[in-house]
Amino acid sequence: MFNYTFMQNAIFVSIFISILCPCIGIFLVLRRYSMIGDTLSHASLAGITMGLLYKQNPILGAFIFTSICGALIEFLRSYFKKYTDLILTIVLSLSVGTAITIISSGKLNANADSFMFGSILTVTKFDMVMVLILSVISVLTLILLYHQMVYIAYDEEAAKVAGVKVKLINYVFSILVASAISVSIRIVGVLVLSSMIALPVATALQLGKGFKLTLIFSIVFSVIDIMLGLFISYYLNVAPGGFTALVSVAVLLLVLIGKKLEASIRIARHNN
Repeated sequence: MFNYTFMQNAIFVSIFISILCPCIGIFLVLRRYSMIGDTLSHASLAGITMGLLYKQNPILGAFIFTSICGALIEFLRSYFKKYTDLILTIVLSLSVGTAITIISSGKLNANADSFMFGSILTVTKFDMVMVLILSVISVLTLILLYHQMVYIAYDEEAAKVAGVKVKLINYVFSILVASAISVSIRIVGVLVLSSMIALPVATALQLGKGFKLTLIFSIVFSVIDIMLGLFISYYLNVAPGGFTALVSVAVLLLVLIGKKLEASIRIARHNN
């Protein structure tokens, strides 16, 4: 398996996905914005189809269009402060409508299905370069803005009072989310991409640790989810995206069961 070039490329991309997605996801989950990840992952399909339509790299197209949609969500928050779900519906309608229109036009000279479900066969050298560049820039930006983003995640209003440039950082964060989605599309696929952003974080939160340890455990669970999903899907000959989502849910359930058993054992020992 490891002798195949396409598998080596897939593993390379998967490593960056497993690090970047939970780094972005933890801030989305803490801010209760996990559905924004789902909306932008579907928005990326429009960017992919536009990239294919104009014979450009689809990952680059996904990054540009998803960044625009992320900025649009942040812009619309000023007009629909109490209706976040309505903002997501607007952006989802725009992006999915664009994607369906382009796909149904018959002008695409390529099949977009592999981007919807994920495929380890489609990762190219150029994709690897794009993933490397976007991942490095995103992680460096996260490190640079770490303290401000943690502050905003826990209390946005207090962060504004403290002088944090909340609006600017929110726009930057929207681009970071777009970056995470773009680098993950080839392996995970559009339809289940949000699971890689949210589920490892959800699993790590069950451990009840502090922010930094939760982030570390999120990355650990993400690596487990993606690598198991990639390797097992290879042998089962199924789409890696869907199977990785199933693995993520299974790992979450195992942690929940383990947590329940630990609590039961502790109670039994206390009673004895």
